[in-house]
Amino acid sequence: MGYGMHGSIDLDAYLQRVGWHGGVAADEATLRGLAVAHVAAVPFENLNPLLGLPVELDTPALERKLVHDGRGGYCFEQNLLFAAVLRTIGFEVSGLIARVLWRHPEDAVTAQTHMLLRVELGGESWLADVGFGNQVLTGALRLQADVAQPTGHEPFRLVERDGEWRMQSLVHGQWLSLYRFDLRPSQMVDYVVANHYVSTHAASRFPHNLIVARTTADRRMSLLNHEYTVRRLGPEPERHRLGGVAAIRRVLEEEFLLRLPPGEALDRRLDQLPD
Repeated sequence: MGYGMHGSIDLDAYLQRVGWHGGVAADEATLRGLAVAHVAAVPFENLNPLLGLPVELDTPALERKLVHDGRGGYCFEQNLLFAAVLRTIGFEVSGLIARVLWRHPEDAVTAQTHMLLRVELGGESWLADVGFGNQVLTGALRLQADVAQPTGHEPFRLVERDGEWRMQSLVHGQWLSLYRFDLRPSQMVDYVVANHYVSTHAASRFPHNLIVARTTADRRMSLLNHEYTVRRLGPEPERHRLGGVAAIRRVLEEEFLLRLPPGEALDRRLDQLPD
């Protein structure tokens, strides 16, 4: 197998990567705390699809790239790694798959291209998701409908109708849906198929655009091609247009903390990004 749903992981190396000091246990404080530490340390990024490189989902590859090589990844990589970490600590974890609604109409029918995690803890079910780009959940949510729940950033809530759930967050006073899903556990093959589509298909955003995000305690940072945005709670977002390749590289390294792959391929690709 070797796949992230069940592979074991070097927990100490991971905890060092996300800057976690102290013990871990299969409890709420660890679940919430690790999710916050993870999204601050391991950026959401799509350099592999952008460079035409494969996105590998087996646990050793995830560990090498996201833990040891100073890189990040997108939802399948992030959440498969996080699932392996949580299981190693002793949590009971299953994977779910979702249809993204963020920046789509509420009734849009989109493909199942997003992964999230269901975690059983103390007789309750929780949801965790360290892989949703610039509106990522900082913490974890109890699997309860129609209750606003605090996170490290905006309040989030889950709404449910006829077995379909929506993950929503409160943005500028409006509840916006991030994605919709049901509670059937997904199989690894579902993620392999979705990952192949998302990382290679002409209709996917990921092979054609630079998409990066990192969320710290006080801000959400995102990069779409040349547009670098910093959002803090309250003030209007700060938007910066990055001119050439050097400016983009600097932001990737200094603001997103990425260790960039060596060689000239990345510079060539950054030079071709859409305006």
